[in-house]
Parts: sequence; C-alpha cells; structure tokens
Amino acid sequence: MSVLLTGADGYIGWPTALRLANQRDERIICVDNFARREWVEESGSVSATQIEDPRERFEAVDNLSLVEGDLADRDFVLQLLDTYEPETVLHAAAQPSAPYSSINGERALYTQQNNVSMTLNLLHGLDECGLDDTHFIETTTTGIYGAPEFPIPEGGVEVDRQGGNDDLPFPNMGGSWYHVTKSFDAANMRLADSEFEFPISEIRTAIVYGTETGETQAHDSPTRFDFDYYFGTVVNRFCAQAVAGYPITVYGKGEQRKPMVSLEDTVESLVRLVEEGHSGDDGIDIYNQVTRPVAIVELAETIAEVGEEFDLDTEVKHYENPRNEDEEHKMEMENDAFLDLVGGQRQELEAGIRDVLGTLVEERDRIAAHEDRFLPGVLTDD
Repeated sequence: MSVLLTGADGYIGWPTALRLANQRDERIICVDNFARREWVEESGSVSATQIEDPRERFEAVDNLSLVEGDLADRDFVLQLLDTYEPETVLHAAAQPSAPYSSINGERALYTQQNNVSMTLNLLHGLDECGLDDTHFIETTTTGIYGAPEFPIPEGGVEVDRQGGNDDLPFPNMGGSWYHVTKSFDAANMRLADSEFEFPISEIRTAIVYGTETGETQAHDSPTRFDFDYYFGTVVNRFCAQAVAGYPITVYGKGEQRKPMVSLEDTVESLVRLVEEGHSGDDGIDIYNQVTRPVAIVELAETIAEVGEEFDLDTEVKHYENPRNEDEEHKMEMENDAFLDLVGGQRQELEAGIRDVLGTLVEERDRIAAHEDRFLPGVLTDD
C-alpha cells in the first residue's frame, strides 16, 4: 500500500516520515517545497535544532523518496498522483502560522490561496486520476473551532430547531486568517465526500509539544523546532525563553486553556490511521487530535518546575493581556475517537516538556543569538 506524505520536511512531517519508513516495506513518497524554511528565515529566525539540508536528510533514510514541488500548482499535483497512484495521501502541508497570516493583507492572501489551493488540487486530482479507493487524510487544526462556551464535539453537533433536527458540522469560528483556511478545507472535504467516491479522514491537530521520537533519535536527525514569534507555538516560545534566561511571559491570569498533544501521540496516531484506514462508515472520519486542554499558567509553571532539573532558574511573570479573549475560558473538547485511534495517551505534558528542555539546553547559544525573535513586530513590510 503506497503512501504519499505532503509537508514531509516539517515539524510533524519529518518524524512521521521516519516512522512510516521504519514500519513499512515500500517507499514513502515525500513531497515538500521547503517553504517553511524560507518563511522562518524571512522572519530572521532559525530552527533551534540544527536540521540538515532537506535533500541530504531524505537521501540518508531507506524507504523515503523525495519529490520537490508546489502543491498549489494544479499541473504538478495531477502529474504527482498520476505517476505514483498512492493508496493513501497524508496531507500535512500548509502555511501553519496564525501570526504570519495576520502580518498584512499580502500574507493573509498568500496563506489562504496556498492552503486552500493545495487541498482542492489534491481532492480534485484524486477524482480526475480515478483513484477512487485512495484514503485522503488531512491534518487541519483544533483552532477552527474557536473558543465556544460549550464542549466541542468530535465532528458535528446535533441541532434541534423548530421541530426538526440534524447533525451539523462545527468548524467555523477560527480566529485568524490561517485558521479560516482550515475551515475552508473542512468544508471542501465535506463537499468532496458528497461528490467523489474515495474515503476521507480529518485530523484536527492541537498545539503539539515535543522534540524527539524514537526514530529521530535513532537516525540522529531531529525535526525542526521553531521558537520565534511567528512560527513558534506557545510551548516552544516558553521553553526557549526559559533556556535563554528570560522570564516566561504569561498574559493576564493565564487561565486560558489551550488544547495540547505530544509529538509522540501526534505521530503515532497519524501512522495508525494510515495503517488502519478509514472506518468504512458513511461520511468523513473526524478526530480531535488532543489529549487534554492545558491552562497557560499551568504550562508555564510546569516548564519552570522541570527546568530546575536542567539548572534553569526560570521565573513566571504575568503581563497585561494584549489580546481580546476570555482569560478564564475552560475549554472542553471531546476526543474519544482520537484516544481510541492512538491507543491512549503515550506521553504526558511533564515528560514532553522534559524532552523539549533536554534538547534546547544543548542549543542555548543558538537560541540566545535570536532572542529578539521572541517578540512581535520583527517581520515588517520593508
């Protein structure tokens, strides 16, 4: 069963590619245009982990074949699918940064054109190439839900109104130009499911923490780890601040709860979904790829506590919140289907933070050389 993995050079893509290569006999077709490297360089930052030249890293691993190309190019996608005829497409490529998409109108437009075009090209390409049995899997984001005041369902929400009821999709309260692209993707996948014959699964990914998997360690080939304002998640920035000797900057009370999942749980669930395939039920299989929501202040205090094991004297400081958000929002998110898929949580938050800090302390000088990237406003129109 051939697998085509997009975004294979990325933070999640690389360890997923390594695990697929380790568990499967046939070659994994890995697709990337390396744009993430360019975006981070444009922001004046680097990956905290020192990653190899992309072509060298793929050539060094048996069972991985690299195809360089732009999935927003329809002709490239059609040629790609027609050539390899994959039985599974795992689509993990995207411009994934909400802050980057919000810098200005140019980057908002680029983000939406890039992300939506890639997904549409793959969906229509599978149909036009006659790949009716191919399982299409896309990683979107839990951010498409926004922050509703009721428990977030894993899939649709049942609505009973004026004597009629239906199960309606609920992915349309995203808070950035990037998150809205994934709402578009979810809607386009629903439409494709009604018009085309191939099975579709959607993995809605939470904030991912971690730096290593068994495969990245075995190959001595770490995945990237961005800590700048635009491409580093809150976990990444907090850990980098701790290693560089900065206070951890918590906005407001820090009681805002954010959905989180470890890199190990993320990779394992994707590989299992490739192996197990679609459920066979009508409609799209939807998974909330989250183990639990974590309060920002809990995250900061966990990093400070674990940091003591690495001789980091880390202070947690609270600052006035510049964001318009409910600081005491108690996010709840259903995740039964995801936990069944991954077989139960494999890495707890504290262990994941220990993994991150253990990696970053070895790169302290590299992080300190780019410490101004922690702050907003470093990428301008100039």
